[in-house]
Amino acid sequence: MQFIDRITIKVTAGTGGHGKSAFRREKFVAKGGPSGGDGGRGGDVIFRVDNNMNTLLDFRYHRKFTAKNGENGDIKNQYGHNAPPCIVKVPQGTLVKDADTGEILADLTELGQEAVIAKGGRGGRGNAKFANSANRAPTFAEFGEPGEVKNLLLELKLLADVGLVGYPSVGKSSLVSKVSAARPEIAEYHFTTITPVLGVVNVGELGDEKTFVMADIPGLIDGASEGVGLGHDFLRHVERTKIIVHIVDASGIEGRDPVEDYYKINKELKLYSEKIARRTQILAANKMDLPGAEENLQRLRELADKEGIQLFPICAATGQGLKELINAVAKALDEYVEEPDAEEGEKVYEAQAEDPDKITISRNISGEFVVSGKSLEKLVAMTNFGNDEALRRFQYIWRIKGIDKKLQERGIKEGETVHIGDMEFEYRE
Repeated sequence: MQFIDRITIKVTAGTGGHGKSAFRREKFVAKGGPSGGDGGRGGDVIFRVDNNMNTLLDFRYHRKFTAKNGENGDIKNQYGHNAPPCIVKVPQGTLVKDADTGEILADLTELGQEAVIAKGGRGGRGNAKFANSANRAPTFAEFGEPGEVKNLLLELKLLADVGLVGYPSVGKSSLVSKVSAARPEIAEYHFTTITPVLGVVNVGELGDEKTFVMADIPGLIDGASEGVGLGHDFLRHVERTKIIVHIVDASGIEGRDPVEDYYKINKELKLYSEKIARRTQILAANKMDLPGAEENLQRLRELADKEGIQLFPICAATGQGLKELINAVAKALDEYVEEPDAEEGEKVYEAQAEDPDKITISRNISGEFVVSGKSLEKLVAMTNFGNDEALRRFQYIWRIKGIDKKLQERGIKEGETVHIGDMEFEYRE
């Protein structure tokens, strides 16, 4: 199965149902009052963590998600039904960002966790809602409010307890296949693993069948912290691991120096995130069955003493030393304490509460006036300009907000074009 861990999609929440303009028509009631009902609310777009998903592959073929619109209001003050939410299933560990602003909308790490990503529009009010002492028989009703539309960037960060790091072909895949039921592809060439592999490791010797999740993550290369090669695709998955098992090829059979490799990998980790670099590391000297391994083991012991980390000579192919390594990892997990400060490498944008009554006026590239404002754009979208009463109500609110005065201060002239949302007007004094 192909592993996809970063993708862009578009979500559209449902538009609210339109309000109804209607009047009571009953026997013996000569002039019944307004009786138009409100429209129903549009459906939200909700993301839900699903246990049966472990990749974003499904989104490669389905990139647009649209919730249903609310039902329209009806006669006799009947309200339209609210639309059901559009449920989008995502794998555990999905980070949801607004692709246009970079704002983090949700970090979905728990099974069954839900987050409303795009809110449906409210239903338009029926004409019964606009009746008052000055206008007892209003003929207009509101259209439904449009639902939110968002372009999203989804990133999947593996939720593994232990991450295996090391250059390609040092034996990470062999180790995972030996200590868990995972069966990654293993071969004698570089970059065999181009997708992360998760394996559940049982630690039966510690009493009550403890388990932890180990991730065989694609091999690093120099410059990964700058995005070279698999770069950030690799490092993203290390962020949530608690313990790092650093594997080196003790034999140096491919001309690599295991001590030098250790420092190069840690340099890339530190450049990407200081927090990741501070995580507890356990050094595994693999391929101890090959010539040259014993000579390099002494140098690796000196390195481990200098860095203050544990070293385990192992052979993933034969199983030598794996029991001791796994028990040490399990013990380190038991002693693990999460750092309290926010995760580095992720900038969380504070969602600023926008003033709905704020009005701004600008010009587009054609020199035409553009009036922007949340409440005003909503009013335009929900106004039926084909109804004279509705139009007069809009003009009244327009004057109350002082938009005429603001346009005149910007130098608008008779007949010039004004844009508000999707509507276009010709300015008249």
